[in-house]
Amino acid sequence: MPETLDQVLAALPQRFPGAGGAVAVIREGQVVARHAWGFADLERRIPFTAETMFLICSISKQFTCATALMTAELDRTTDALEPALAARLGRMAQRPHAHHLAHNQSGLRDYWALTSLAGSPVEAPFTEAQSRRLTDRVETLHFTPGTRYSYCNQNFRILGDLVAERAGRPLGELMRSHVFDRAGMPTARLNADTTQVPGFTVGYEGSREEGFRPAVNRITWTGDAGVAASLDDLIAWDRHIDATRDNPESIHRRLSVPVAFADGATAGYGWGLSRGKLLGRYIVGHGGGLRGWRSFRFHAPAERLGVVVLFNHMADPRAAAAQVFAAALGEESPAPATGAPITWAGRYIDPETGLAARIEALANGQAALHFAGHPEVVAPAADGTWEAGTLRLRPEGGRVRMTRGSDNIDTWLAPVSGAAPMGIEGVYRSEEWGAEITIAMAGGVPYAACSGELGDGFMVPLIPYAEGIWLMPCPRSLDYSAPGDWTLAFDGEKLRVGCWLARHIEYRKIK
Repeated sequence: MPETLDQVLAALPQRFPGAGGAVAVIREGQVVARHAWGFADLERRIPFTAETMFLICSISKQFTCATALMTAELDRTTDALEPALAARLGRMAQRPHAHHLAHNQSGLRDYWALTSLAGSPVEAPFTEAQSRRLTDRVETLHFTPGTRYSYCNQNFRILGDLVAERAGRPLGELMRSHVFDRAGMPTARLNADTTQVPGFTVGYEGSREEGFRPAVNRITWTGDAGVAASLDDLIAWDRHIDATRDNPESIHRRLSVPVAFADGATAGYGWGLSRGKLLGRYIVGHGGGLRGWRSFRFHAPAERLGVVVLFNHMADPRAAAAQVFAAALGEESPAPATGAPITWAGRYIDPETGLAARIEALANGQAALHFAGHPEVVAPAADGTWEAGTLRLRPEGGRVRMTRGSDNIDTWLAPVSGAAPMGIEGVYRSEEWGAEITIAMAGGVPYAACSGELGDGFMVPLIPYAEGIWLMPCPRSLDYSAPGDWTLAFDGEKLRVGCWLARHIEYRKIK
């Protein structure tokens, strides 16, 4: 029997233990649930409430795009921002258009991944000037604009900068007048400095078993993830979405229109919003994450139902939102399909991206794909594929066909074997990024460290993968969403480095 909404809300603190949190459900513009628990600051014993200010992180991207639509009519024409964008990316032979930025189709490599290659320590400050210098180095892309999807935070930082420059006003002021005031979000604001949270809410790392500790963040964010808002602000946003649902010129209607790739394939992301399905229902929304801060909000237009989950700790807000959504619909959360143990687990390489793709067999007949920075668990389907959302894996003839609908990638993963190469010690340099990777042997194990304009990173032991390939782990980085394993492909004096967020970076041995 399905759990009631009251039962699910009451169980959230135990199912997702942490410092505190808040949840809302809005149906047909009316607040069905507005629930908060725990503490915004454990030390000072300040309760977490619906008015508690919160770093919503990447949920901010839709508000940056909304501001661009309202001030530069970016969905009508890109001409207004094109000259400034061309100047900003002037070192590039091939440049994306402004709408490519808004759809994560630019081909730019994510700068939060690149900070790791630039040698940034995990909890170091990251300033606007450092961001600008890193972006100004761009000369190449990792795919042709419009052909693929790749999550890229500076798409939205650049977009926000261009909008502010064109208007001659700060981005925060533009968001306030064009979006927040119209939607009735009185306390939402651009809060670029993550060391200063309005209301002094604290985000926490750790767990119930090991204890919770305040997370340290010194990042300056703007259009990519810089908004702070309360649960009540996000409730107001969903109510505004419902109230203006029949107006094609409303902010959210313009944000949530269908988006396509250059080949006409439907894109699962556009205007700072993901499009997809949850419990079989079409939803439009976004998540957010920073060390100590996790959030997820979405709106299901057919059901006229919105859900918001905010955690000031590291539990999974999307899983919590799915449970709340199921209860609001009066349904049970479906159990994932299981099957016989798979026989095609192993090590593969994707020829298009050049990335390692390791497939791990799970005990319940599911599989975990290690490719996109975090494990993606796929379950067996009736047609012989293993699926999770728009990801499909189909083993055939010793290879595995990987279709990633959200990325517009359809490729064959090739199995790889053999021993990872030895004799790789030395210093390798990327001229484009002004960055170096130093590899040294210690006790018969190769260690690697990245260096660049942001500092000198720690030495980490490399993981052997296959002939010509080592993996350089990166489970923790300047941003919460670490790149995961970097694929290091050696070819004589050449080294190609890549991860899902930043592919095909060329290095050459210099000593």
